[in-house]
Amino acid sequence: MPSSSGTKLATEPGGAGRNQLMHSSNAHEPYLLHPLPAKQPLLVENAAGMFSTLKTGHRVLDACGVSIIDHGSGAVRTAIVEQMNKVSYTHSMMHTNDAAEALARFLLQDQSLGLTKAYFVGSGSEAMESAMKLATSYHNANGEPGRTHFVSRKQAYHGNTIGAMSISTHLGRKAPYVTAFNRLDVSHVSAAYAYRGQHADKTEVQYAARLVRELEAEFLKVGPHRVAAFVAETVGGSTAGCITPPKTYFEGVRRICTKYGLLLILDEVMCGSGRTGTYFAFEAEGQVQPDLVAIGKGLSGGYLPIAATLVRGRVYDAIESNGGFVHGHTYQAHPVGCAAALAVQKIVRRVDMLSRCKQLGALLENLLKQSLQGSKYVGDIRGRGLFWAVEFVEDTNSKQPLDAMFAFANKMRSLAHEHGVAILSGSGTADGLVGDHIMLAPPLLITKRELWMLVSIVKLVYVQAETAYDEAKVRGANKAITTTYQPPQTKASQHC
Repeated sequence: MPSSSGTKLATEPGGAGRNQLMHSSNAHEPYLLHPLPAKQPLLVENAAGMFSTLKTGHRVLDACGVSIIDHGSGAVRTAIVEQMNKVSYTHSMMHTNDAAEALARFLLQDQSLGLTKAYFVGSGSEAMESAMKLATSYHNANGEPGRTHFVSRKQAYHGNTIGAMSISTHLGRKAPYVTAFNRLDVSHVSAAYAYRGQHADKTEVQYAARLVRELEAEFLKVGPHRVAAFVAETVGGSTAGCITPPKTYFEGVRRICTKYGLLLILDEVMCGSGRTGTYFAFEAEGQVQPDLVAIGKGLSGGYLPIAATLVRGRVYDAIESNGGFVHGHTYQAHPVGCAAALAVQKIVRRVDMLSRCKQLGALLENLLKQSLQGSKYVGDIRGRGLFWAVEFVEDTNSKQPLDAMFAFANKMRSLAHEHGVAILSGSGTADGLVGDHIMLAPPLLITKRELWMLVSIVKLVYVQAETAYDEAKVRGANKAITTTYQPPQTKASQHC
C-alpha cells in the first residue's frame, strides 16, 4: 500500500525506490532489525537505580514492568561475575549446574503451594510454550491423548511463539500471522474484567460465579474429555491493563478444572515475582493451587534473559512415570542467567520487600486516584501492588472508547517519555480493537518521592493529551468514532 508520503514501500513489488529503501546508503541506518512499534528506538547509554540515561543525556524513570528491583545492582553484578568465573554454560542434555539447582530450590521453598519442579528457559513465551507441552504430556501419561483443546480468555496475551500466540487474544500481535500459524485447538471465554463485565447491581462474588458458570459451559460445549487446560493471567497484563479478578473467581476456576480433570495454567510472567505484593499473584486468590505457573519478567528483573515454568508435584510425577518431559532449549537453565535471577530473588524475598510493595502500591493507588479520578476521559484506575493501569474512555457513563485514530494512550506514553518517565501504553483495551490504557509498573525499590514524580508527570501529560484530543475534535479531525465496540449486554438480556 502507498506510504503517507505517496512513495511505494520497499515491500511492494515494483515500488519506486525499492532498492534504495531496502539497501539504504545512509551511514546512520542501523543494522539491527527493530520490530514494531519501535522503528527508531532511542539509545540508552547507561542505567542506575530507577533511571535509564539516553545518549542525549535525557534521564528516564523506568516504570515498564521488567525491572523488579533496580538497575545496576552491585549484588547482581557480583553474582554474574562469580558465576562466569566458575562456569558460563552447561549442556543440559548431560550436565546441570549449581546456580540452576539453587534457584529452583529457592523458588520452590514454600511446599504448601504444591509446586515441586522448575523448568528454566529464556523468555515468558518459552515458559508458556513449555507449560502447554507439559499439559499435553500429562494427559498422554494418563492415557488421555485426546485432550488437546486449550481454553483461555479474551483480552489476554501469553507470548509470541506459535503455541502461546494461538491461545492469546491480542489481535494486533496475532493479525500478521493468524492465517499461517493459528493451528491449535483453542477457544476463549470472557476475561475477568469487572469494569466492563460486572453489572452495577451485582457483587464481586456474583460476578465471579457468572464467569465460572461460563467457563464450565465452555468445557461442556467442547467436551471435557477433549480439554487439556484452562489458561489465564492471574492479574491481566498488557492487553487490557492490570485487570484484577473478582473475589472467589480463581477458587471457582480451580474447582471446575478439578471436576473435569483438566489442568490450570496461570501466566504470571508479568504479574508474578512479587510485582503485586505477594510473591505469586495467585497467593492473594484464596485456596488456589495451580498445576503449572509461568514466571518471567521479574525473575531476573531484566539483568539477563530467563523465565521459568513451575510444575505441580502430581503433574511431574505422571510425566516422569511415562518416560519424562520431551522438550529442550539450547540455553535452558543457563548458569549465568540462573545466578543473576537468584541474586535478584534474594532481594525480592527479603523480609520487608513484599510488604513494602503493598505499602507503596497503596500509595501509588491513592496518588493516581487523587490526580486523575474524575478527569474527563478517565474511566477506570485499577491494579494491585506496584502494577497499575488507567483506562480512558470517551464517555464515563457508556464507557464508549476514545477515537482509535487519535491513539490517546500512545500519545501519553510519548509525552511522558519526553518529561522523563517511561510507561507502557495499550490499545484495543475494550475488545481487542478499540480502547486505550496506560500501565505503571515501577521497580520495588522505588522511593515515595520517585512515585510522586511518576504520578505528577502522568497527570501533566494526561492534561496535555486531553487538550489535544478536544482540539482535534473541534477541528473535525475526529468526525466519527472509529470503533466496533459493543457495550456489554444489559441485565435484561444477560442473566447473572
